Parts: sequence; C-alpha cells; structure tokens
Amino acid sequence: MLEITVKTFSQLSSHELYYILQLRSEVFVVEQDCVYQDVDGKDHKALHVIGKKDNAIIAYTRVFKPGDYFKESSIGRVVVSQKERHLKYGEQLMKASIKAIEDNFNTKEIKLSAQKYLEKFYNNLGFITQGEPYLEDDIPHIAMLKR
Repeated sequence: MLEITVKTFSQLSSHELYYILQLRSEVFVVEQDCVYQDVDGKDHKALHVIGKKDNAIIAYTRVFKPGDYFKESSIGRVVVSQKERHLKYGEQLMKASIKAIEDNFNTKEIKLSAQKYLEKFYNNLGFITQGEPYLEDDIPHIAMLKR
C-alpha cells in the first residue's frame, strides 16, 4: 500500500517538490521520449496527491478545482515510477485523487486528458470517453469525464 498525502503547493517541502519534478521528468520526458514543458505554471494552483513507499515518492497526481484547468475539476500528471507499476499503485492513486476532489472541491465531475493506451484503466474507474483521440505533445490522448 502507498502512503498517500494531499498538499497544496505551499505545503510542499523543497525536497518533495524536487522529487515530484524528478519523477515527472523521469517518466514523461525520458521514458516517453517527449520533449515538452512540464513546469507549466499551474502547479501552484493544484492540490498535489503524493504516493510514498519506504519514504520515497513513487506516485503522484495533481488535481484542480473547476475552472483552474478545465471547466470541470481535473486530474493530471498521473504518474507511477516504472519500477513500481507492476504493484498496481495507479488505481490506489487515482481513487485518492478522486476523493481529494470530492472532499476539497465538493464536486464529482472530473475531466481527464488521458493517454489513449490507458483508456480502459480510466473506464474501470468510472470515466467515460468523450470524443475522438487527439495528439498532445505527439502522444495520442483521449478526453474522459466522470460524473
């Protein structure tokens, strides 16, 4: 099991922020071979859902209240360290992220811009595909909504 905490940007320690950005870069930039601007100026608006194992950050999402990213609340930067994925922490992380939105923003409507290959994973969490696939940073994505 992951030890999950939810923090505002100002509650993050400099070490936590460093390891979050390192994990995001490790997966989204290096592993997925995608050059893009990860530090996008939106982290300060988000709640940060952090999954730790043996005191190391191995999983993470950021969640936004309605209007801060999409019209609906949203979950993004969903990431689990490659060496930990076989332990299925993604589902636990997403359930914690959904709960963080419900508890903090008093809504159940959540939008994702999901990588297309994860569509069934998100379907199993109650997200419904919206529209056609599109490219985001040259990676196929699909819009998904949970109500």
